[in-house]
Formats: sequence, C-alpha cells, structure tokens
Amino acid sequence: MPVDFVYRIEQPHRTGMLARVCRAIADGDGLIGDIATVSIGPERSIREVSVEVRDVEQAHRLAEILESLDEVRVLDHHDRAIGRHVGGKIEVRPRIAITSLQDLRDVYTPGVARVCESIRDDPSQANRYTWIGRTVAICTNGTRVLSLGDIGPLAAMPVMEAKAIFYGAFTGLNAVPLLIPHNDPDAFVRAVLDVAPSFGAIHLEDIRVPECFEIESRLVDALDVPVMHDDVHGTAVAALAAVMNACTQLGRPLSEQTIGQIGLGAAGFGIACLCNAAGAARVVGCDPDRVAQTHADANGIEIDDFEAVMTRANIIVATTGKAGLIGSEMIREGQVIFALTNPYPEIEPQVALRAGAAFAADGAAVNNALGFPGIFLGALSCGARTISTGMKLAAARAIARLTRASQLVPNPLDPDVHREVAQAVADAARQEGLHRPDRVPPGLALR
Repeated sequence: MPVDFVYRIEQPHRTGMLARVCRAIADGDGLIGDIATVSIGPERSIREVSVEVRDVEQAHRLAEILESLDEVRVLDHHDRAIGRHVGGKIEVRPRIAITSLQDLRDVYTPGVARVCESIRDDPSQANRYTWIGRTVAICTNGTRVLSLGDIGPLAAMPVMEAKAIFYGAFTGLNAVPLLIPHNDPDAFVRAVLDVAPSFGAIHLEDIRVPECFEIESRLVDALDVPVMHDDVHGTAVAALAAVMNACTQLGRPLSEQTIGQIGLGAAGFGIACLCNAAGAARVVGCDPDRVAQTHADANGIEIDDFEAVMTRANIIVATTGKAGLIGSEMIREGQVIFALTNPYPEIEPQVALRAGAAFAADGAAVNNALGFPGIFLGALSCGARTISTGMKLAAARAIARLTRASQLVPNPLDPDVHREVAQAVADAARQEGLHRPDRVPPGLALR
C-alpha cells in the first residue's frame, strides 16, 4: 500500500543542494509531494519533504540513501498520516464564550431551566435550542473498514473522525463518531435507537454485508430522522455522477447503456440500484455470493456471470476488493471502465485505455466524500424525515452538473459543490413532500 513519509532534511544552504536531494529521492524511486521550508540560516537550511513510497521498508531505505549524501543529514523521517492522527482529528468547541457571571446565568442556572421547560412543552423546540438538529451521529461496528475488513469499532475510529471532519469543513454540521460494539443486527439497532434522540440524523458507516442492509432498513423504519449507510448510498451517488459524466463526454445517453456491476456488496449493490433508478437501459451484476445475488435480483438487478457481464455491458463498474481482477484481454473497444477498489483497482485506468476502453477511472477519482456531507445537509436543512431515492438522484445530478469538462467529478474540497448538492437534495425532498419546516434549526435553511 502506498505510504506518504515526511523527511526532515538539513543541508548546506547553497545552490544545487535541494536539487541534489530531489535527485536522490527520485533515484530511490520516491515520488515527491510537498516541500516545506522549516528554517534557513547563513550556512544550512532545514526542509520537510513529503514523499510517496511503496511501503515502510522502502521509506527506511530512502532515508539511508539521503543520509549517504555528503553534508546532508536526515533529522527525522516518519509516516505522515500517522503523525497527523496523533491526539485525534476532531474536538468539540463551545459556540458561546463564558466570560462573565451573566453568561453563566444565561447558559446555565437559572436561565437554562426555562429552555428545558420550553422543550418539555414542545419537543420540536429541541432543534431550535440545542445542537440536535444540526448534528449527525456516525455509527459503526468496524466490521467492513476500507480494504482492511473486520477490524472492530475501535480501530475504525480514525475513519469515523475523518468523516466527521468532512461534515464540519464542507457543511458546518456537527458530527459525532459512535463506536457500536455489536455485530448482531438486533443489538446494533437497539444501541443506535438508545442514542438517536441526541442527534438529527444517523450516518451508518463500515458495516459488513448483509447485516448493513437489515440495520439500515430497521433504523429507517424506526426513526423519523434521516438515516443513510454511506458505503451503500454515498458511494452510489458519486459513482452515478461519474457514469453520467462519462455518458455526456462520450455522447452516449444513459438510457441506452447497459451497466455492468461487478461485485454486489454494500457499494456495488447501491451503485447498481441507483443506476437502475436513474434510467439505465439495464443493469446486470455479478457476485460469487449467492446471498448477494438473491438480494440484487429482488431489487431489479439482472444476475449473470463475470465473463458475461464483461461482454454485455457498455459501462463496467467494479467494487470487488480484488486488485487485478479484470485482464486487459477482457476489455471491449469503446467500453467505459470504473475500477473502484482502493488502493489497487481491478484494472489500472491506463491499462484499460490501452486495451481499447473509451473512458477509464479508478477509486481515487470517485470519492464518496462528494456525496454524504451535502446529502445530510440537504435533508436537515428542510427537516426531511428520510433520504429518498429521489433525493440521492438529485445529489448525483448536481455533482454531474457541477463537473467541468476536463474532470470526471468535481473537486471534493470545493465547499460550493456540497452546498449545491445540499440545495438539490432539499429541493427534491420538498417536491416529494418529505420536508418539515418546523424541524429546521435556525440558520440551517438554504433558501
């Protein structure tokens, strides 16, 4: 798995020394990213160079190569991602400063009692007077985390913190990771229902199949707040937007395309269903798991074998977790190939293009961070009681509409993209009669 390492390097401050260091990194098969100047003195300078390497072993070899250069010292080298996680990635900060006794009287006793009474008399006021209406619970049991599999809820926490960061950075919503130490759906659902009154929405994350489908369905039925499993639906929204853009760029209407979905786990099932709902001519899927086949078939997805899907489909979407699954000899001239397994795809885009694909991309280009922040903001901004298929289709269309000609999908770091997605989702909710104006927290309505 590729790793980013930071090398803190001290070297003579004279012409050509940085170039010499960079050449040594290239000779050691490292790919340079950021270069930050720490200090510059009359004789020597210190810089931090971020380098992508294949693995930790290569990272240590590269440090030895740099140390071997005359007058160069490697003061430190470390895994950049590990370093960024020290102390955790999120924190809770107050919105109101407490600087006087009057502040204390306002936010605590005696003033807070009147607010409690207001909520007691009208529970909908909780969205007005507390953070509930603008706060999402991110719930996981860690049974299907990235490509790591079942690592448990505690080890999944760094992923949950990252999701929480995206909410704050892109939408201004609060998000709280909740680790649910239950693999059994009954126990998981009970645990979420117990804490659900504290939150305005429930984001499910990294739960294995088939339990994730049952858990989501039961929580949707039991709660009157938005519930969504991001691995299923957020990924589907981003993938559908990419499919739409490929169709547009190639001049091929989606309504005339056969979509082949290879892998019918959480992400694959969600993508297949949303492509079907978006109006693809047909969606045909494959998966060796009979339970996955039955589930997909019951939801309108045609089932065939792997070779047949590769032959029949105009657009291939692969979410199998199996690097190198698709051989170049399987590619038909003019096919669209989305090999979305991270970090190593079913087929490298360049290989697919050389084999005749008209369009190819991997999972690095199709990020579900494009979808879930705006989807939940849109739902909460109009008081929606659920997240419908129509709302998800609206999100995908908004992402596709915001994509520039040279892109597959927009930049997920652009806050305007998330606001536009949220607006499209809220508009769709209103059109379907799912909105509840009395449940919208102050300042959260988009327009």
